Amino acid sequence: MKVRTAVLGAAMALATDVRADEGMWLPSQLPSIAKPLALAGFKGNPAELADLTRPPLSAVVKIGGGTGAFVSADGLVVTNHHVAFGVIQYNSKPDRDLITQGYVAADRAGELPANPDYRLRVTVGFDKVTDKVLAGARGTTGRAYYDAVDAASKKLVAECEQGEGIKCSVANMFYGTDFYLVKQLELRDLRLVYAPPRAIGNYGDEVDNFVWPRHAGDFTVLRAYVDKDGKPADYSPENQPYHPPAHLQVARTGVAEGDFVMLAGYPGITYRHRTADEFADQVQWRLPTTVDLLTELQDVIEAAGKNDKDAEIRYASQLQSLKNVIKRYSGELEGLRRSDAVTVRADDEKAMLAWLAARPDAAATKAGIDALSGVLDSGKGVRGRDLVLGVFTSQTQLMRAALSIDRLALERAKPDAERESGYQKRDEELIRSQLKQVSRRYQPAVEEALITVALARYQKLPDTERVPEFDKAFGRTPESLKTALDKIYGATKLGDEATRLKWFDAAPAEVAGADDALLVLSRTLRPALLRMDDERKAREGDLMRLRPTYMHALIDYRQSQGKAVYPDANGSLRVSYGKVTPLKARDAVTYAPLTTVEGIVEKNTGKIPFDAPAPLLAAIGKRDFGSYADTKLGSLPVDFLSNLDTTGGNSGSPVLNARGELVGLNFDSNWEAVSASWMYDPRYKRAIHVDMRYMRWLMDKVYPSPALLQELGVPASKGH
Repeated sequence: MKVRTAVLGAAMALATDVRADEGMWLPSQLPSIAKPLALAGFKGNPAELADLTRPPLSAVVKIGGGTGAFVSADGLVVTNHHVAFGVIQYNSKPDRDLITQGYVAADRAGELPANPDYRLRVTVGFDKVTDKVLAGARGTTGRAYYDAVDAASKKLVAECEQGEGIKCSVANMFYGTDFYLVKQLELRDLRLVYAPPRAIGNYGDEVDNFVWPRHAGDFTVLRAYVDKDGKPADYSPENQPYHPPAHLQVARTGVAEGDFVMLAGYPGITYRHRTADEFADQVQWRLPTTVDLLTELQDVIEAAGKNDKDAEIRYASQLQSLKNVIKRYSGELEGLRRSDAVTVRADDEKAMLAWLAARPDAAATKAGIDALSGVLDSGKGVRGRDLVLGVFTSQTQLMRAALSIDRLALERAKPDAERESGYQKRDEELIRSQLKQVSRRYQPAVEEALITVALARYQKLPDTERVPEFDKAFGRTPESLKTALDKIYGATKLGDEATRLKWFDAAPAEVAGADDALLVLSRTLRPALLRMDDERKAREGDLMRLRPTYMHALIDYRQSQGKAVYPDANGSLRVSYGKVTPLKARDAVTYAPLTTVEGIVEKNTGKIPFDAPAPLLAAIGKRDFGSYADTKLGSLPVDFLSNLDTTGGNSGSPVLNARGELVGLNFDSNWEAVSASWMYDPRYKRAIHVDMRYMRWLMDKVYPSPALLQELGVPASKGH
């Protein structure tokens, strides 16, 4: 089947008619939309934005699970409180609870090291490699197609990662249509510099999550370090601050309704170009089932932490992540149902197919689309199994560590190029770091309870989704499951960090003969996990082969309708632009685009999650806002709304004004638009940002750090 691979170029060529409020644009696309950018209010040169090695985009970084930006010549990085929450949690103990208290480093010697697996990456290269990736795949199907793409991608990555501290990846654009080699500098020594207390950084918690109006100071400041030679290195007291090639300037002025704003970041995944059948599956099965399962996990962790401060702190980061995902998925489900997304997408696809029928290549294209539908249908038969067993590995600490040690030993017996992605030599340092931090995020009883939630659901699956190795290990009844887990966790020694690292360093033959209970279990489950991995790869190979046919038709059809075309988000650097915009949420309910500190006081109850700290309330009462105040509002702004196009992964993304100055940090979306990862609706899609005036005021008047403000280029007010 012939598939065009120049789709991205065609999509860019017709981009001049796009809406300013929609689109997660590749930087390389921005020159093609120079006119709408200028009309929206951008004062710079779009060609400069297309160059990832020039400011401002060279200052934007991928950090943790979100985005951040360099804001000083000495490696200061600003991101969200929730993006850096794992760092705060890692440095917290029952007798030094930085989550509750916050943290202000007195000087650079007081900056605290992040958890060993916390990373910062800045993109330094982005090159099209479609022909190289697909050369060996064309003419194959299924697993062979997957393996050819995988082998070509690994080869490109290995060639790319010659420089010290360089990490590379291959980004898939338009679902297998185009591929890009992404080159990034990875920094491993990150340190905590400034974090507000939880009751500021996460004010409102889940009650306010995805809800406007917001009053959260969701920011944290870190610093990146390198060795004395300026090269990436693990933490060492002798390391020196990293000097980035560029950093953003924090704005001295704020924003108002109607102002131009632009955001750069690393959005995770969107699904706007998926098939109508995938939309239906998301709404009718996947979202409700996943929310139900993750809520059970949340209940387990919350119950464990009620009377156990140690458990509360160890699982604080995981709990926060679960709560965020649950609320997001719940909002996504509600939004997709409210917008009748299944029907709308089905009608759109029907219209596309009708349009396609009149084209000369209609028969071949329709055959490819039908084949794609068949592959998608085949995956539904194991979706329940894959969901619960995915939780079994992803939501555990020690179990995941044991499975990683076992799989790494298996892969180490192969040539590096043939190892599974995630277990190559390039990945070993990160695996080791992950094994080291387990001790601070694990309790045996809590992990057993989490596994019980997942495997209790597994035991209720139909026989067609059962896995013999899991039945052998855990039985088919609740009683046998409890007996097996108690025995395994009572006997394993992997809870000790030194023991985990010993097995990490051990030769494959030693790991194969290990008698530790969790490693024995891992060997028992390994054939099943490998078999399921093979099935997944075969499906993904056919999906990569067939989706470009669908994408080619969809892009051509949408362009014929004058609609915006840009690749679905996939973790690569993107730019969105728009304006500070109010929200009409529903009939007779309209929200202003800026909130003020008065809202903090109005919400304050003195109890979590609206327990504003006493120093904050006292400072608000003094109304010493100085130059941080908004004269039109007559108060100090906290957060603001824009119509920027964002999704998960954009947390911590810098929000810039027309001059390229930092005016905000993205941290959330509104409830009415959580479903935007699947369907964009300009009536409701809003992004929520921390106003930099609030951050600066906190650093000046509430939890002072004059040296930090000086380094940021916005010195504390006179007379402080």
